[in-house]
Amino acid sequence: MIRAFFYDMKPLRQTDPALISYDEQTRIKTGFEKVFGMALRPGGSVLVAGDYAVRMFAPDGQLSSEMKFADTPRCVAVDTDGTLYVGFQEHVEVLDATGARKAAWASFGTTATLTAIALTPDAVFVADAGNRIVHQCDRTGKVTAPIGRKDDARNIPGLVVPSPYLDVAPGPGGLLYVTNPGRHRIEAYTPSGDLETFWGKPSMQVQGFCGCCNPVSFAPRPTGGFVTSEKGIARVKMLDAEGKLECVVAAPDLFGEDAFGVVVRLDDQGRVYVLDNGTRTVRIFSKRKAEK
Repeated sequence: MIRAFFYDMKPLRQTDPALISYDEQTRIKTGFEKVFGMALRPGGSVLVAGDYAVRMFAPDGQLSSEMKFADTPRCVAVDTDGTLYVGFQEHVEVLDATGARKAAWASFGTTATLTAIALTPDAVFVADAGNRIVHQCDRTGKVTAPIGRKDDARNIPGLVVPSPYLDVAPGPGGLLYVTNPGRHRIEAYTPSGDLETFWGKPSMQVQGFCGCCNPVSFAPRPTGGFVTSEKGIARVKMLDAEGKLECVVAAPDLFGEDAFGVVVRLDDQGRVYVLDNGTRTVRIFSKRKAEK
């Protein structure tokens, strides 16, 4: 008789209730079969990329518009003037605030897998999990510099991306933050592409990042710190500026075992938006009020 061996993940999916400081307030049903990306628009609207469309939902959760495509959009970002940058497998398309297409950028190559787009006043940053790099581009799509490419002379070890999850976002101090999921950390780069700092550690415990490659998504907080999400043992956490755990936003028991890549974003009220690919919904969490 051959003895079966297995690793019981159930204890790791349990979270000390004292660590949880957020409650789910509402959900937005996207109506998609598959969801990939999310962005928040000033005023409270939510953009979701999935199937063959980008849908915009009003703050009350009602569908307000839909932009359809021949290919599957995998990520989306919105500029201050309402311009949309939509990432597909290997290229980006630019739409105006009404959804009309303004431009289609050149392909980033047959090995590209675009997973996130971040905007600053001076640049567009395109996370490419397939090529394991972040492309720094101007507004016309011209690549101006690589971010995260291995460079021993600059002490940049390179991005390790075993699965199609790579996130990027501008943060305080003019730094650009990028996940390095295979190294279980978040890295900060200067505008010139120098690696300024990093933090994170592999751990199955809640204080670290679990599995082969996490975190899969994050969002900087304006006052410092980050909200992060992990796949496998799906969990959403609030961390300080040095990557130390402050609290748990959403514990693994809130997600199904098929939640493999929840996207997280923050609005200007401090609410956490979670794109749950298991339920294909946007789940909105607010911090609990302190007991008097």
